[in-house]
Amino acid sequence: MPVADYQIMLRELPAVDRLLNEPAVAETMQDLPRRIVLQAVQETIDSYRKLINANRADQQLLTGLNISTSGLASEAVALAFKKARPNIGPVINASGVVIHTNLGRSPLAPAAVDALADLAANFNNLELNLDTGKRGSRQDHLEEIICDLTGAEAAAVFNNNAAAVFLVLNTLTSGLEVIVSRGELVEIGGSFRIPEIMASSGARMIEVGTTNKTYRRDYEKVINDRSAALLKVHTSNYQMVGFTAAVNAAELAELAHDRGLIMIEDLGSGVLIETSKYGLPAEPRVQDSIEAGADLVTFSGDKMLGGPQAGIVVGRKELVGKIKANQMARVVRVDKFTVAALEATLRLYYEEETALREIPVWRMLTANLKYLQQRAEKLAQRIGNIFGTGNVSIIPGISRVGGGAMPNAELPTALVAVRLNRGQITPDQLAERLRRGTPPVILRLQQDSLLFDPRTIFEEQEDALVEALQKALNL
Repeated sequence: MPVADYQIMLRELPAVDRLLNEPAVAETMQDLPRRIVLQAVQETIDSYRKLINANRADQQLLTGLNISTSGLASEAVALAFKKARPNIGPVINASGVVIHTNLGRSPLAPAAVDALADLAANFNNLELNLDTGKRGSRQDHLEEIICDLTGAEAAAVFNNNAAAVFLVLNTLTSGLEVIVSRGELVEIGGSFRIPEIMASSGARMIEVGTTNKTYRRDYEKVINDRSAALLKVHTSNYQMVGFTAAVNAAELAELAHDRGLIMIEDLGSGVLIETSKYGLPAEPRVQDSIEAGADLVTFSGDKMLGGPQAGIVVGRKELVGKIKANQMARVVRVDKFTVAALEATLRLYYEEETALREIPVWRMLTANLKYLQQRAEKLAQRIGNIFGTGNVSIIPGISRVGGGAMPNAELPTALVAVRLNRGQITPDQLAERLRRGTPPVILRLQQDSLLFDPRTIFEEQEDALVEALQKALNL
């Protein structure tokens, strides 16, 4: 293409003011802040300027470009609405992964949502003791109920479990040795590793045993006058099978106390319900660890507990008191919203049936196959109206717990599988459109099919899911 042609195209790009006066753009400024619309207009014009300059020799591409004022106005309007949309918002999780770290882990129970809304709209007694009229502690709102549910003497809550583990070690073992099995040196999400957390806390890690086998005698051999604690880490995000051996919590606590040490157990996910009763792999409960003699136990609030992000420490009153007094505790303290949501979630555990019914994570984990099959049939019928009934089927599948919990648990489910007709967009393209839509839909792809797992789709989201599919297909 001659040089003059692309230069003419650059000159023909509409000016910012001209685009702002286009009816579609002017109308958009009635709904959105002018600043956002202006940015969208400027970016749209600039993107075409860069495209023309980068492809000045590609006659075919330049000839096909629509640089009309109305065309650019439509693109600017779409971009403006995209910019105005919140960066974080609700997502339809059709993946079948119940505790999906990328999707915010555990959705909250209605009681917790109500507690958040009520607290957000009002002043509150976060650090005011209403009985005395004097300053109180935000920990006071949670400690009694946590102790009641776990059997611990004391409790404290921080902003995540990594912080809880760090504080425990920094407070009680800094400059001293902490003994841990080599097979329990886990790495959690985001590449946070137990060895690095221990090192940053000031504790010196002493590894014992082998990757697959650790015995009591391995711990006994290395205990000396510099030893402060025995640390047991529940490998909640992976499982070792075959030729293995580990020292249980009760035996490790006994050894620690015989030698004048403290026994710390990091449960990671943290469970208050006996999982095996509901067809799930057995998980150590927090109260079991306390009963076994652990001096301190740490666990997360936003995994299998089903609450907000939090790191919870329970155990002996004297030790928890020292942890609360650590100056670093303020750095990782929880805010009023975490306190409110966690309290509301914990109260549901007073009646196990209530917890199973009201806490979304537990409702999904314990959903039976018959119920999921019924959900899948209804959803398949509606989706079949969009893609054609012959392209939609129900197939057996597996849901996952996710969130670094129960890695080998396979939850039988009924999947809605959608195949696309030849000539339609590809499954990858449709999945991308759904992910970028409003609301975004996250699903599974298997070969040439899109899979929707009703286990993680809330019933009240089904209308929005069907609408999102219709919209994505017709783009």
